[in-house]
Amino acid sequence: QVQLVESGGGLVQPGGSLRLSCVASETIFTRNDMGWYRQAPGKQRELVAVISSSGSTNYADSVNGRFTVSRDNVENMVFLRMNSLKPEDTAVYYCYYKGYRGWNLSLEYWGQGTQVTVSS
Repeated sequence: QVQLVESGGGLVQPGGSLRLSCVASETIFTRNDMGWYRQAPGKQRELVAVISSSGSTNYADSVNGRFTVSRDNVENMVFLRMNSLKPEDTAVYYCYYKGYRGWNLSLEYWGQGTQVTVSS
């Protein structure tokens, strides 16, 4: 089982920046995606940003241009740099790992989440 541990959440003022980090205990699948989802109060969990093992990225429209996802394949880490934060970015952010095996098998893993609060 892949264990994911997030860090870097906290309280920040609107317009501020924050960087989230996540480390995976192992990445046994050569082909994989790592990234971030978030869940705000009263809302469903949504994709924030994902980066594949090949480096391709996918961002939610609401964060595109403000957030940047990156990864360190040697240390099995994924990062999320959040700039120009807005109150609507307030949510619990979850680290995400998806491994691919063959053509039709995949496994998903989730971190425990870290709280990000954007408020004055």
